[in-house]
Amino acid sequence: MAETKGGPTTAGDEASVPRKSSWKYIGPGIVVAATGVGAGDLVATLIAGSNFGYTLLWAAVIGCVVKISLAEAAGRWHLSTGRTLFDGWASLGRWTTWFFVVYVVVWGFAYGAAAMSSSGLPLQALFPDVMDLKWWGVLTGVVGLVFVWFNKYEVFEKVMTVLVGVMFVVTVYLAVRVTPNLGDALAGLLPVLPDEKDSVLNTLGLIGGVGGTITLAAYGYWVNAKGWTHTGWMRVMRLDNRVAYITTGVFVVAMLFVGAELLHSANVAIASGDKGLVQLSDILEEEYGTATAKLFLVGFFATSFTSLIGVWHGVSLMFADFVERYRKTRVRADSIALTGEEVASGARERSVPFRAYLLWLTFPPIILLFQGQPFRLIILYGVLGAAFMPFLALTLIWLLNSSRTPAEWRNGWVSNGMLAIAGLLFLVLCVKQIADQDWGSFF
Repeated sequence: MAETKGGPTTAGDEASVPRKSSWKYIGPGIVVAATGVGAGDLVATLIAGSNFGYTLLWAAVIGCVVKISLAEAAGRWHLSTGRTLFDGWASLGRWTTWFFVVYVVVWGFAYGAAAMSSSGLPLQALFPDVMDLKWWGVLTGVVGLVFVWFNKYEVFEKVMTVLVGVMFVVTVYLAVRVTPNLGDALAGLLPVLPDEKDSVLNTLGLIGGVGGTITLAAYGYWVNAKGWTHTGWMRVMRLDNRVAYITTGVFVVAMLFVGAELLHSANVAIASGDKGLVQLSDILEEEYGTATAKLFLVGFFATSFTSLIGVWHGVSLMFADFVERYRKTRVRADSIALTGEEVASGARERSVPFRAYLLWLTFPPIILLFQGQPFRLIILYGVLGAAFMPFLALTLIWLLNSSRTPAEWRNGWVSNGMLAIAGLLFLVLCVKQIADQDWGSFF
């Protein structure tokens, strides 16, 4: 999204710059799209379609554009500076480190349980007599752990690409099957608010909920893990990022079509949360038969499981980066930069901190699967999750307008405008999330 033409590259950089079509290099974008679009995102879009028809289609599209700007900024930081995003955050002050530590510990604990439960739901629906949902959740978490533990980025990316293909086929098939009204869909691209209470906040929530939270920050790490470590890859990264959010847009628009045609027209309501997708499978079975319902559940599983293994890999990379900086600064008093080359080498994926965070995401949350999430943890999880996106947007503005970034790769007015809009949007949603919490019962 930056308006820069591109700075000079070294001779070594030029040797590794792709000279033919860049399409074959696409990869990290597929990973971030698959990870960012979870079952919750699909349900939120489905409910928006069921409540408002095609009215908020424009909001879903804007959500994709906003996330393009955030992911592009994260990737541009990694490529233009050669430093990792956490290294950039650390340069802004210790407050960023404290926020990150609290976030990954509390958020990871609660997210692990939510991801395992979400991945287990479609499996239980597909095989209802095999075992309880909790055990399906445990199974998916352990499989995700083993997969990420023993495979490097190359294999991880290939598997994610296959699962994205499944998601794509299923969502597009459903969108076609419900026979969308294209005239109404085109009209939905006009920015109109529904004539209902809290329509502004509902619209902002849909924009903010399209594809990704901390996974947007992980994008730069996946760019490095792919082997892209310098500005010679900037054009490829930007193409890759656009592919990511076009893919995300297809998923979201397809589910909005399903909500508008299958639920809105029949005035059918479904539950919020992952269980709403199980309800949808029952509705699909009544309307289109068992085969369509089963196919949808397969797509539901692909959506949930890609989010699980994506977080298992991407956030573990970020945690390993944090620990490495802490270790280096303990050895020497002066700051030592953490580089993209270190991520590209695969050293982070083999490190003890990477695997320790994998274990944290998998085994402690199993307790929550069997005992339920403590009330205070739910509140902290919601607040921290809401606070991360404004933190990401505002720190990227800070980093990419300062001397920390080479002049030719700093933000232009378009990038600053998009990041400022994203920061303001997520700040409003964060304040709303905090205000909606039951703080009286917390203390």
